[in-house]
Amino acid sequence: MTTVPAATDRTTVDRGQRRHELGMFLRSRRERIRPDEVGFAPGGRRRTPGLRREEVALLAGVGVTWYTWLEQGRDINVSAQVLEAVADTLRLDRQERNHLFTLAGVQVGPSRTDCAVLPSSVQKTLDAVAPYPALVLNARYDILAFNEAYCRVVLDLREIPVEERNMLWVTFVSREWRCSFVESESMKLHMVAGFRAAMADHVGEPAWQDLVERLRAGSPLFAELWERYEVAAPSTRIKLLENATAGVLRIEPVNLWLSQLGQLRATVYTAADEETEEKLRVLAGPAAGAGQPGRAPAAGQDGRGVFVS
Repeated sequence: MTTVPAATDRTTVDRGQRRHELGMFLRSRRERIRPDEVGFAPGGRRRTPGLRREEVALLAGVGVTWYTWLEQGRDINVSAQVLEAVADTLRLDRQERNHLFTLAGVQVGPSRTDCAVLPSSVQKTLDAVAPYPALVLNARYDILAFNEAYCRVVLDLREIPVEERNMLWVTFVSREWRCSFVESESMKLHMVAGFRAAMADHVGEPAWQDLVERLRAGSPLFAELWERYEVAAPSTRIKLLENATAGVLRIEPVNLWLSQLGQLRATVYTAADEETEEKLRVLAGPAAGAGQPGRAPAAGQDGRGVFVS
């Protein structure tokens, strides 16, 4: 019988087991792909079915030695970008990709194909509600879809890397793309409280815990608010959005739960008065409702807004 005497030793054992499982998983996915499916000649003697390690490395654009060590379960540095390349090469579906990231101990952010995973009707709906800004979030506040009105009125999300498209990350950590709140500690507290309430269904899940740790490390304010242990449901109270071009907008959020897609919700920022209605139509421009999300002109960048409590 083997005894693990300390928590640190147990952590080391757990990491070793994860790396072993990661290697076995990668090998199983590699062996299911026929060489001719990815452009390699099917001939030649092969000791194992599927692709060779060096072929995976070539297709993923990584070093052969690095990939070999990864599959052997060695303790090496792994980035989300490189894992994405490996996942694409091995043709992993959404669940397999999440499993890969979890085993590697890397945050599972929204994938580059998340928007494609959503039914096209969801994007059509977001486009149809223009000039109202709208977006789709999951329970972890990952941003999965949005319309052009959101890009023109609030923040041009198209210019944010996919791995950073998380509303909490944008709000609390990102310096370049921060959606600053003026006199808004209560609003930020409400956002953190909503996240904590949602996390009750995901306690112990590495992706959620990793996001919390990254937010705590990157934002002293988030760390402070997180320790308050407040919980809340998504807010629908009227907010004041200060737009650099149009001035103050009175916005009333409407949350629409996409129950058939799991824990996803579409949030539409409707106008709370006629003056805001007119301002939103001017900001959205003639392309409102044209179904071209994120393709805002340069002027739209000047119209990024900040919420005022």
